[in-house]
Amino acid sequence: MCDSFRKVFVVRSPLLRTLRQAVRAEVPSAERDFWDRVEAKGTPLVEADPDGDPAYRLVTFLWRDDPERPATDVLALLHTVTDKDRHAGDLAPHLTERVPGTGVWALSHRLRADHRASYQFYVARGPREETLRTDRAAWLKVLDEALPDPYATAPGLPSRDGRNPASVMELPQAPAQPYVQGGAVRTGRTLSAEVDGRRVTVHLPAAPALAVAVLLDGEMWGPVLDAPRMADRLHAAGAVPPTALLLVDTMGRRMEDLSCSGEFVDWLADVLVPWAAREHGVAVPAARTVIAGQSAGGLTAAYAVHRRPDRFGRALSQSGSFWWPDENAPDGAGPEWLTRQYARAAHRPVRIHLEVGAQEWMLLAENRRLRNVLRARGYEVTYEEFNGGHDYACWRGGLMGGLARLLGP
Repeated sequence: MCDSFRKVFVVRSPLLRTLRQAVRAEVPSAERDFWDRVEAKGTPLVEADPDGDPAYRLVTFLWRDDPERPATDVLALLHTVTDKDRHAGDLAPHLTERVPGTGVWALSHRLRADHRASYQFYVARGPREETLRTDRAAWLKVLDEALPDPYATAPGLPSRDGRNPASVMELPQAPAQPYVQGGAVRTGRTLSAEVDGRRVTVHLPAAPALAVAVLLDGEMWGPVLDAPRMADRLHAAGAVPPTALLLVDTMGRRMEDLSCSGEFVDWLADVLVPWAAREHGVAVPAARTVIAGQSAGGLTAAYAVHRRPDRFGRALSQSGSFWWPDENAPDGAGPEWLTRQYARAAHRPVRIHLEVGAQEWMLLAENRRLRNVLRARGYEVTYEEFNGGHDYACWRGGLMGGLARLLGP
């Protein structure tokens, strides 16, 4: 388990200790007063580290029971942290505890003060052994039914495919995300198109475009997370020149498109980008053309500048799946195929920005190895590790920050 996460007993929370003492003393308004304070403060509760370390906080997640439909258990699902334990076959560390004599369910974690993560609650009404199942079918049911935190104060995270939105925990030292939300700015124009049978969302900035960013997984970045509005704020702040966004739908074809597919990258380079230049006048050189993606999309972004540096001069890879092996490669199957290609092939005149979460136990070492290879080969590469996981709550800020690094003054 990462040293920035540890479950602790909920009674270490001063506010919960006060509640327990009041309940034991039979104070009639004890629970009502507690929830009034919670509503005023917002959730999760963030208190000083019980061990006295200023780099950590005690973070307590709270769920208020419904007296008409009481829960048998409540799971607090902290993105990536919970996923790691689920992969290990043990969800028990994420069971909340009910404060005796109340409808308060609580779970405390000791977390590093720069942690950011989305989270939800799964309210169970059945046997605990069913709640703690970790097989795929059971886990999908948990994700389908998980609920946001009604007392959360940070901007939430929308979802798709009928799932509920998530809440977001942002501890005091988490990196700022100034473009995720903000005031009114001069906005560009967003439209939908079909290019060669594939759905694409195009966002044209308010001023003539001087750069282009191709965003993979356009289904998320367009209608769900509203990257066009974030980009408008980025432009308004002067962090990047006016940049057109090409948001390409890939979520339904990830295995075909986002596994170092030369066919797909060539389609982006030879069909999509020329179409945008022809139809919308966004003809810019490779040095001002970014391709960006997350997870398998991050792998593909790094592959695109390797395969087609003539068209893509900048890559933004967030939590790239660089473990990926190409079983059909001439040099045979093996992990980290793309890293090996960068180590062997001629240098490309491209810039690359990599970022990965400290909680991403399946990706962190692989991203560090690619960084080291790129630096050894003389690439212009920037690299960041954020304290979070495989999570759009982190990626949405990182996407804007990465575009600013690659395209900014």
